[in-house]
Amino acid sequence: DSAAPHTLLGPTLQVHSAFADQNQKRIVLALQSGLKSDLTWALNTLTVLSFKEKDEIRKDATPLTKIPGLLDALLQIIDDWRDIALPKDLSRNRRLRLLGANALVTGFGNEYEALASSDNYSQSIAAPGSYSSQKITTRHRPTGWWFEEDGLFNLDDDGLAEKQLCAVAASNILRNFSFMYENEIIMAQHRHCLETVFQCIEDQNTEDEELVTNALETIVNLGPYLDLRIFSSSKPSYINMTEKSAVQAIMGMLDSQIKAWHCAAAELLGRLIINPDNETFLLSFATQIYKRLVDLLSLPAVDAQAAAVGALYNLVEVNMDCRLNLASERWAIDRLLKVVKAPHPVPEICRKAATILESLVSEPQNRVPLLAYENAFAEILFSESKHADTFARILYELTSRPNNKQGSARGVWGL
Repeated sequence: DSAAPHTLLGPTLQVHSAFADQNQKRIVLALQSGLKSDLTWALNTLTVLSFKEKDEIRKDATPLTKIPGLLDALLQIIDDWRDIALPKDLSRNRRLRLLGANALVTGFGNEYEALASSDNYSQSIAAPGSYSSQKITTRHRPTGWWFEEDGLFNLDDDGLAEKQLCAVAASNILRNFSFMYENEIIMAQHRHCLETVFQCIEDQNTEDEELVTNALETIVNLGPYLDLRIFSSSKPSYINMTEKSAVQAIMGMLDSQIKAWHCAAAELLGRLIINPDNETFLLSFATQIYKRLVDLLSLPAVDAQAAAVGALYNLVEVNMDCRLNLASERWAIDRLLKVVKAPHPVPEICRKAATILESLVSEPQNRVPLLAYENAFAEILFSESKHADTFARILYELTSRPNNKQGSARGVWGL
């Protein structure tokens, strides 16, 4: 019933607007304590405070500035998991990405297969789909286990699973916070926060899927305010992360076969390039970026095409070299034309694709290779397309310039 959509979504949990102010010290201390009950309460509380329904206008959003020390406390939970996640040989095998195969829902990774422990800790954290249908059994450990290297002062499989769940829950809270305008600039200027989330996506092949996804979405939300030079600034550093390694981490996500990851990485590149201070670091990977974005244009998924067009739209506005490199990339023009002709379900994407072509033709060095597509441009012009004006300008640029001898001999569009 479209007349009453809210009734179909079930009950909505409302939190008093003064709750965060009254309990901010308790929340931070609970996160820092490491006690299971306190940590669970704090993570559940922050999950509720940071949750925002679609199109909901909340006046009582909880910015990080209201809770001193909260961001560092959440990051410490993730860092604690990252510190113990490595085995003794300091290397981890690639994780098999099932992405919910043979499962009712996707959710936390079961790397240590301890979600059915007797204390049911995994069910206490507020995370849809994190419960297990396995039968609760008692775990038997060999006599003298506490004398072994992994015994008394180290975590067993249950303890590792608990740390993993807490880290994923903390990353989800950070992701939720990054959607709030009040938090974006704070998080984008917090070096420890950026180092942690970039390191998570850097280890995409070995880290928990949901932790990687949350970290990537956090960076995408902070993208317009992100200055990669922060990794070489005088701000305190907790993790060894440089501008080059940060871009390499993004490129790793862009090359991923998982659609949600490479779409988000493409969108992130488009947002980062808006800041001129990031150009130096991104353009050193220009060849790889253009090739991969053009590959995404060939995918049938419309969201992948949209992400690629959005990134290319911002890249071609940077400088002449960007326009020349893209025009020389194989299949780039064909696939941009395909997006316009299809057309893409979102009209704005078609407009951006046409504008990219117009930017390419503005460079004299590109006019000769683009003349090979003159008939395709004319076909769109005469098809009463919404973008006919754009392609009229493209044909005018191609054929009416006096310094374009080939164009002046062939074209009539500028007369």
